[in-house]
Amino acid sequence: MKLLSVNVGLPRLLASNGFTFKTGIFKTPVSGRVMLRTTNLDGDRQADLSVHGGPNKAAYGYPSEHYEYWRGELPGQPLDWGAFGENFTTQGLLETQVSIGDRYRVGSAVVMVRTPRLPCFKLAAKFQRDDIIERFVRSGRSGFYFSVIEEGEVGAGDDFEFLGREASTLTIAEMFRLYSSPSADLESLQQAVQVKLLPESWRERFQARIAARTNRTPNLKGTPR
Repeated sequence: MKLLSVNVGLPRLLASNGFTFKTGIFKTPVSGRVMLRTTNLDGDRQADLSVHGGPNKAAYGYPSEHYEYWRGELPGQPLDWGAFGENFTTQGLLETQVSIGDRYRVGSAVVMVRTPRLPCFKLAAKFQRDDIIERFVRSGRSGFYFSVIEEGEVGAGDDFEFLGREASTLTIAEMFRLYSSPSADLESLQQAVQVKLLPESWRERFQARIAARTNRTPNLKGTPR
């Protein structure tokens, strides 16, 4: 399991469908070692901190193995490392194998897997394709966010050393499928809300869906994003 590329970028203006907005989705590889901090990498910023960045989304990882698939889906589209807005282009870490709460040492930092990435309209704007969000979800190739347990320096070529896993958890692929599928079964939803490290907004979304199936009123603190 390896870190193939570290990618950073600052927010820039992007125009799409008559609107102009700031986005930090454009990432490019950097050489040398980069400090990974609690909320992001040095040299990297997010435009909308309500849905990107922060302690639970300090770095976004995307498997290099998916690039071949997307080159087939998006012929003629330049797809260099960082094309999907990821900070870490990885090798050997797949959504079907990586679980929420998994901990890894990479470089001198320690990170924890948090959630799948949920695509937004900025992905469609970057690729100038209105269908990319649906295709991204359908593919199941979501990538995953990391939180930072210990700050440290990372660089291309670093290994991901597996440190441990939560006793009761779900893989990123399972969680992404539950979140995006309207027909998720009740047992799987109930299992998901028991995952200790699941963000509260995700738990509330699943609880609401359980309540709708069982005709119970959910006890929600807020509206999930």
